[in-house]
Amino acid sequence: MKKIILAMLIALGWQQAAMAGFAEGATAYNSKNYAVALKEIRPLAQSGNADAEHLMGLMYYMGRGVPQDYKTALEWHRKAALKGKADAQYVVGAMYYTGNAVIQDHKQAVSWFRKAAEQGHPDAQQVLGLMYRYHIGGMPQDNVIAYMLWNLAAAGGSANAAEQRAIVLKSLTPEQIEEGQALSAAWRVNTPLPQKSRTGGG
Repeated sequence: MKKIILAMLIALGWQQAAMAGFAEGATAYNSKNYAVALKEIRPLAQSGNADAEHLMGLMYYMGRGVPQDYKTALEWHRKAALKGKADAQYVVGAMYYTGNAVIQDHKQAVSWFRKAAEQGHPDAQQVLGLMYRYHIGGMPQDNVIAYMLWNLAAAGGSANAAEQRAIVLKSLTPEQIEEGQALSAAWRVNTPLPQKSRTGGG
C-alpha cells in the first residue's frame, strides 16, 4: 500500500513539476521568448502533455522558435486533439477545412469542430454554425441549429457568431426562434449537440 501511495505522490509531484514547466514555457511563449518556450515545452510535449502538444503545434504552425512546418504542426495538434484538448481539435478541424497540410476534407473538419464545440469552444461553435447555415461538409441545411450554435458562441465571446446570428435572425420564423432559444438554453457543455432541429430544415 505504501508503495502505491509513494508512486501516486511521485506521479503527482511530476505532474506539478510538469505544470510549472508548462507555465514557464507558456509565459515565455507569450513574451515572444520562443527559445525558452521551446526548451520548456518540447520535453513536456514529448512525454504526452496535451497542453504542451497543442503549444508545440502552434509554434510549428506559426514558425515561432522552430521552422514553420504545417505537417509537424498538424501532428502535434492531432496528438492533443485525440486527448480531448478543444483548442487543438478546433485547429485540426480548421486544417482539414482549408486543406492545410492534409487533403481537404470537410467531413473530417465537421467531426473535429463538433468535438471542440461540444466542449463549449466558441470558435468551433461559430464555424459549425456556418456549416449548418450553408450546408457544408455534408451537414443538413438547418438555420435553427446554426442560430442555436451562434447563440452559444456569442455567449462564449465570439463577435463573429453574434453578427451571423443577427443576420440569420431576419430569416427565421417566431417558431424557429423559439426552438433555437430552447435548444440553446437546454444544452450543457460536454453533452452532444443536436444534429438537426424540428423546424429549421432548409
